[in-house]
Amino acid sequence: MQYWIPKALTVGVILGLSGCSVFVNDAHNERNYRVNDAVKAPVQLEQPYQDPTYKMDVATFKNDPEAKSFRPPQQVLTLAAGSWVEENETVARVYFDKNDGIDDLNQFIFQAIDSVMLNNKTAISRDKLTEGSVDTDWYSLIQPVDGWFWEDKKLVSEQRIKFVIEQKEHQRTASLKAELIDYRSDSQPLSELLQQQLEVRALNEVIAEFDYLYRLLQVELRKQQGVLSLNLGFDDKGNGALITEQSNEAVIDRFTGFLERINFTVIKIDRESGLVSVRYEKPDDSVWDSIWGDDVLLLPLSSGDYTIRVAKTKETTTSLTWRDAAGDVLDSEVMAQLQQSLLLVLREKGLTI
Repeated sequence: MQYWIPKALTVGVILGLSGCSVFVNDAHNERNYRVNDAVKAPVQLEQPYQDPTYKMDVATFKNDPEAKSFRPPQQVLTLAAGSWVEENETVARVYFDKNDGIDDLNQFIFQAIDSVMLNNKTAISRDKLTEGSVDTDWYSLIQPVDGWFWEDKKLVSEQRIKFVIEQKEHQRTASLKAELIDYRSDSQPLSELLQQQLEVRALNEVIAEFDYLYRLLQVELRKQQGVLSLNLGFDDKGNGALITEQSNEAVIDRFTGFLERINFTVIKIDRESGLVSVRYEKPDDSVWDSIWGDDVLLLPLSSGDYTIRVAKTKETTTSLTWRDAAGDVLDSEVMAQLQQSLLLVLREKGLTI
């Protein structure tokens, strides 16, 4: 029992000190003071002496503080990778860094804006696109609250937003600013606070869409890894082969693992000679696979044993020459179909070689 008292006191002190951090040091703000008229003595009495040093002018200040917690950038949500805001920002603005895979940062931001407007079933004016800004048509940032099914949904308000993009000279960073240019509502008058909230909400929608589009781009980039280096060509003996820019050691390690995922069985690997012996079992393309979404990829090969010779070429690339069980090199037409099938697997499954 004697141990919980110091702990409770410690926790209480910590909570008390942390609670102080949420209050601003604003004790001497003018709104906290009110100067009234001096005391007036009755007519039959003499007015008391007042030292001019301490005399204050009569004044009344507005006691309603500004709602600072609703001002940007407190509500600007930097959800997207590489997005950030500056401190003490007075407008709805966010900064984007040029992430890996983005070729044109400005166009990627415009794509996010266009996608948001498409989701809101409205359009944007591209007249000033070259100048770095677009104006939206009317759309609603505040959705109506669901009511009874026989009640008609009425929009609270509609807005038109101007998005301005400013790119840094190094073109690795760009800022996006949202400005309210028009507003209409039958029930909700526009105030300064509401304007800031609408601008921040419009900006957050674009930030969220930017994040979504970049995630899709990352998926596509992962799917394309290892695909660009797998081409058709010839080995040093003139046989048709698959050509990759990776080393033969890496190909033996990674390509054999890739083959095992598409119904190949690796029988033997001879690293000295670069020969890889595999066995292919053609899968059954049944109706149930298509029903359950398990589409089977059929390679242009017959079931049986194959030998893949991995060797360096004169062009410092690596060739993969395929031979069947009889030792014959696969013809160019089969190799072309095999390459396309392998590329399809890499793209769909996001595999790498």
